[in-house]
Amino acid sequence: MPGTVFPAVRRDCGPMDRSQGSGHKGEEKREKMKRTLLKDWKTRLSYFLQNSSTPGKPKTGKKSKQQAFTKPSPEEAQLWSEAFDELLASKYGLAAFRAFLKSEFCEENIEFWLACEDFKKTKSPQKLSSKARKIYTDFIEKEAPKEMNIDFQTKTLIAQNIQDATSGCFITAQKRVYSLMENNSYPRFLESEFYQDLCKKPQIATEPHAA
Repeated sequence: MPGTVFPAVRRDCGPMDRSQGSGHKGEEKREKMKRTLLKDWKTRLSYFLQNSSTPGKPKTGKKSKQQAFTKPSPEEAQLWSEAFDELLASKYGLAAFRAFLKSEFCEENIEFWLACEDFKKTKSPQKLSSKARKIYTDFIEKEAPKEMNIDFQTKTLIAQNIQDATSGCFITAQKRVYSLMENNSYPRFLESEFYQDLCKKPQIATEPHAA
């Protein structure tokens, strides 16, 4: 978000999730940080959805982006807790989860997964090759701008695979990142205040019956 400064705090989104600080003061600090990040996350999500849902030129016979990002009903939102795939299949859910990862400073996980999904659908050998190199330079190579937290062996295998790119170049890494998100960030997302609010059914005010 232009002109907005967010605290440079990154939650470890990998399997080695370490708590910072210790004792009562450490706990207070973490709670304060959590509230700050939640506020920032809500701001980011609101901004992301508003910009994503800005309608462009109308297209005949197709849903507008405004419709695609309609806020889900509590019942729809509750479906996201049944399986990680249910969350990823929802345009609004994916946007919300992406904003959540942004608040935890590991948005590269979902960006890499989405890039791999797009890569697997590519048919042209030329496009496969160019997309493979871009994914490698963006996410895999050492000191890449969005370097992934994956092991050296997997990175080496990818470097070898992209020499003769096929649709399966990144499948091992994508599976590991999917599992990492499913087992770490996804449960935290479901426990978040924002998600819990989406699942709440609006209370209907009842009027007293006349005597």
